[in-house]
Amino acid sequence: MLDSIVGAIRDFFLVTVGEELCVFFCSMIPIIELRGAIPMGAILGLPWWQSYFLSVLGNMVPVPFILLFIRAFLGWMTNSKVKFFNKLAGWLNRKVEKNRDKIAKYSFWGVCLFVAVPLPVTGAWTGSLVAAMIDMKFWKALLSCLFGVMIAGVIMTLISYGAVAIFA
Repeated sequence: MLDSIVGAIRDFFLVTVGEELCVFFCSMIPIIELRGAIPMGAILGLPWWQSYFLSVLGNMVPVPFILLFIRAFLGWMTNSKVKFFNKLAGWLNRKVEKNRDKIAKYSFWGVCLFVAVPLPVTGAWTGSLVAAMIDMKFWKALLSCLFGVMIAGVIMTLISYGAVAIFA
């Protein structure tokens, strides 16, 4: 199933923008992020350094926007007439408030390590959301996410390009 999803995304982008931008844009997509973009780069035959660089860069593009606008967006969702948005915003706020002390205690390194873990839902999108919700300063949060993305990128590059070498 994952192969068919990656194949559909790859085919769409390859026809439209080419291999390099395919990796770049895929790394911006929530949940996929660089955890999916780097393996895609390896499968497409891009050099490891190019796949890493494009994925880190693409994964970081949404981060400043999330840090700057997520609180206003959640406020809008809370006041929305759409019940789904109300429930989602309430759930996120309760989750953050419940864990605020633990998260704030380790703030910079906590967000960094959270983003660095190369698993779904622990990437730059979620890390940025967490950093914004605990009122981490913008530049501190941006650097924390950047370091985490770079670490996750190294891990995924080693795994992806090692697997390609083994199975090639």
